[in-house]
Amino acid sequence: MDLFEETPAPASPPNDDHHHQRRRFCTTGCGRPINVCLCHTLPSTPIPTTTKIIILHHPHERRHKLATVPILSKCLRDCEIIVGRKLKYGQSKLLDFLHDQACQNPNSPINRALYLFPGPNASSIVETSRAYPRHDNADMDDPVLIVFDGTWKHAKEMVLASLSFLSKFAIQVCLDFDVGANGGTIFDSELILRKEPFAGCMSTMEAVARCLRVLEPDGFDIESRIIEVLRAM
Repeated sequence: MDLFEETPAPASPPNDDHHHQRRRFCTTGCGRPINVCLCHTLPSTPIPTTTKIIILHHPHERRHKLATVPILSKCLRDCEIIVGRKLKYGQSKLLDFLHDQACQNPNSPINRALYLFPGPNASSIVETSRAYPRHDNADMDDPVLIVFDGTWKHAKEMVLASLSFLSKFAIQVCLDFDVGANGGTIFDSELILRKEPFAGCMSTMEAVARCLRVLEPDGFDIESRIIEVLRAM
């Protein structure tokens, strides 16, 4: 056929409605395309936690179809998202407060803030939680969990760029990991969304769920509710 030949406009294909439906987005709940809507699995109200969660969300992740942070923020009440490539003073009132508090009391033995990233200098979050003040102690402040969301290359860069700020008030913790084994979560293989560099790596949503299991008094229930949403993805 001549590429410039005029042809009658084709009739609408039988699946035109389906195609249109796939491009529509849920505007009242999860914000995902309606054909993969997760509203039926989201908590009816965001889950309250004693742990305050702050996520540094790499700008590239905002466009990724498998990004879990937007969904996680709809599951948890106390979840603050900062879009950027590094943490610094002036982005978060809570982090600024922790920074100032640590500078005023440099010898304080209590570290409220934990930043999650695997590495040889990281403490096990399980072991750290055992020495952590109990949540039922009214004199103690709520813990803060800081998480980096991006590809593993980006996350490493984000951590390194943030260390001059973070090191003033936060300690590094990690879940179990094994650099000698193939990538993927060590908890439940059906939850792998992307190829990971070594065993123990996982999506941000799963990592936060596993941490809350340790940090929260009712952590097992909170973890289960978050994992149920992740499994639906």
